[in-house]
Amino acid sequence: MAGAATKQNHDYHLVAPSPWPFVGAMSAFVMAIGAVMWMKAMPLFGAKIGWFIFAAGFVGVLFTMYAWWTDVVREAQHEGHHTPVVQMHHRYGMILFIASEVMFFVAWFWAYFEVALYPNHEDMFMRIAHTGGVWPPKGIQTFDPWHLPLLNTMVLLLSGTTVTWAHHAMLHNDREGVRAGLWCTVALGALFTLLQVYEYTHAYFAFSGNIYGATFYMATGFHGFHVLVGTIFLAICLARVYAGHFTAKQHLGFEFAAWYWHFVDVVWLFLFACIYVWGYGGKIAAVAAGAAH
Repeated sequence: MAGAATKQNHDYHLVAPSPWPFVGAMSAFVMAIGAVMWMKAMPLFGAKIGWFIFAAGFVGVLFTMYAWWTDVVREAQHEGHHTPVVQMHHRYGMILFIASEVMFFVAWFWAYFEVALYPNHEDMFMRIAHTGGVWPPKGIQTFDPWHLPLLNTMVLLLSGTTVTWAHHAMLHNDREGVRAGLWCTVALGALFTLLQVYEYTHAYFAFSGNIYGATFYMATGFHGFHVLVGTIFLAICLARVYAGHFTAKQHLGFEFAAWYWHFVDVVWLFLFACIYVWGYGGKIAAVAAGAAH
């Protein structure tokens, strides 16, 4: 009778009490306090240990992520809680997360185009003083999009095809194909990051001191951070493939990693077209107009 009363007769997962939301929140709080103390050089008991407090909070956040996601993997792989209904809701959650990331990048594109399309607006006298009334601003030497940025574009697009290859291999239960596709994708993601670092070290403009550098580095830098996160995401999926965690019917973690990677690809295409190509073309047009006068 007691067994019948406790038997689950629905497809939903009622999550057991977990300490990780509280531990994660406290770790993030400690990390934030440490970051403020570190950046402001605020002493505590006579010593400047803000960096230590920040590091302690950061380690706590990383541990929370590891422990919490380990619980989620166990719930899916060993306890059977991820029913088709639960998986559907997880997909809704991932879709909403990617949608929020899209709006995050919309803000940076908005900032870039607002100043790029109106560099000499009569109401923006401070802007004219900093841009010279043209875009890119006077004195800014932009990147040639048809050299390193184009190579990075090819690298990222190729990585999109290899992760798709891995996903199709997963659907057909081809474990060797999954491993090969994921290895290629992780390697290409790491190569993209290295090329981006090389590009930054050879830039003719800095982040501070000009509005072009601020908008350029915020947009491309946050994209680079997302590439790094996506590469780690896929590397963890690769480790889980070797551990035998995924099946052709249940591989939600890998599917979400592939979605995230394709999102990163699409954002880069917009960055390449708008900031590198269009911005460089704007420079050419400005030079031509100046020569005509």
